[in-house]
Amino acid sequence: GFFFGPFASAGAVNRTINTLQRAFLLRTCTDSIYESRTRPCLQYQIKRCSAPCTGEIGLKDYKALVDEAHDFLRGKSQQIRAKLQAAMQEASDKQNYESAAEYRNRLAALSHVTADQNINPEGIEEADVFACHQDGGQTCIQVFFFRTGQNWGNRAYFPRADRSLPPEDVLESFIAQFYDDKPVPRLILLSCDVPARKLLSDALSSKAGQAVKLSAPLRGGKRALVDHALANAREALGRRLADSASQRALLEGVADRFGLDAMPTRIEVYDNSHIQGAHAVGGMIVAGPEGLIKNQYRKFNIKSQELTPGDDCAMMREVLTRRFKRLLKEHGDDDKAEGAPGHGPDRVPDRVPDRVDVETDFIGPRLENNHDKLGEPSEPSEPSEPPEASPWPDIVFVDGGLGQLSVAREVLQELGISRVKLIGVAKGPDRDAGREHFHIPGRARSLMLEAKDPVLYFVQRLRDEAHRFAIGTHRNKRSKALIANPLDEIPGIGPTRKRALLQHFGSAKAASRAGVDDLKAAPGISSQMAQTIYDFFHDPKL
Repeated sequence: GFFFGPFASAGAVNRTINTLQRAFLLRTCTDSIYESRTRPCLQYQIKRCSAPCTGEIGLKDYKALVDEAHDFLRGKSQQIRAKLQAAMQEASDKQNYESAAEYRNRLAALSHVTADQNINPEGIEEADVFACHQDGGQTCIQVFFFRTGQNWGNRAYFPRADRSLPPEDVLESFIAQFYDDKPVPRLILLSCDVPARKLLSDALSSKAGQAVKLSAPLRGGKRALVDHALANAREALGRRLADSASQRALLEGVADRFGLDAMPTRIEVYDNSHIQGAHAVGGMIVAGPEGLIKNQYRKFNIKSQELTPGDDCAMMREVLTRRFKRLLKEHGDDDKAEGAPGHGPDRVPDRVPDRVDVETDFIGPRLENNHDKLGEPSEPSEPSEPPEASPWPDIVFVDGGLGQLSVAREVLQELGISRVKLIGVAKGPDRDAGREHFHIPGRARSLMLEAKDPVLYFVQRLRDEAHRFAIGTHRNKRSKALIANPLDEIPGIGPTRKRALLQHFGSAKAASRAGVDDLKAAPGISSQMAQTIYDFFHDPKL
């Protein structure tokens, strides 16, 4: 196959696929659907597919459409446009107005692509634009991708680097790492010149197998592109700094409300999901000073055979036991020891990480006035170095009441863990949001936060995110179970034998009821395999 990109987002990919459908009438169905069609589908009716599945277009003509789409993605859009214009004119001269209208619609789809771009770079077919902006001790690098003369999207990166490094040094190191797993374009535009531009250009040229030019334009249309990217970088960093301040204030509020000694740097929230005990799963989400840390989310398939279906407390026990046993095995208990170095909000990494971090999801409301809920505002200070993440949570929220909290306490006590703060989040009367009760070990009465407390909204969002993650995991597991075939679980049964059994018996249920002799009559089923299949469905030990 052929690979095209990079695209900045899934939205940019979907827009391109939409264009390919409208301009080149390419099919999007799977091979199995393609082979079984007997009449054109809706995509053909709305002029988004040429229907090669039913012979509405010959395979030779369809291949020509595929080749045109390939050329379009490689930047030959002008030649394709000229070819379509000539074909439309020829059809019009022959008074074949229906064909001419089809060519007109395809031309309109191609024109729509360039008309939708916020920037129409003249003379730039393939380039990446890098703009670096620094403020408040942090760096933002905005990257724009241009392919086939079109803007394929942009993305902001926030690399961790020593605050003393100038933008050109950060940008140079970033570009050297950026193309580890991405195709290199012919032209790379920079907001500032980098010290080792010639060396970097030679290295990227060697990787790409073609000449790669790095340039820091000072005037003209290319400089306008760089300035636009720089403005985006400046705005993205401003939003990140504002969100970071808000997030830090919320975490300090969590420490104040729930009696922590210092601002938490890692919060874990647990929730379970099931339907009367079926397809039970547990979910864990993680949040920190930079928001939700989605690459550290974890799901737990409930495996215990002794568990009573629907027993939420027993499910929570299994989830927390597996989680903290593994944490002890992989990291020990050193990180949570009293006064251990590297733990707490003020820890500083020993070295600058050599990889970049993509933008994280921020949570919690923006705090326009921190006087009311989070104490007197402090004087603005220069942000500290980003903390090195600890695998141990400072505080754990368990979705549930006293039952789930008691189970969580027992699990941590059995494992000898005492430094993790446990909080049970129980829904309020009539399950009203805003009236949650927080159960804290050692406290006789539950805690309720003020209805408009930003910390309450923050914890609610964490709880809802855990609920969303657990529900989504449960639904995926349930969906897979609905289409699961018992033949898939039989050792030695692959796609070919499964297809033969289904075609011979009509269904997996009929195959499960068949005798050994009947199973041997199916194509490709030997005597030994027939016995294996029969034993699978009839031997209670298997």
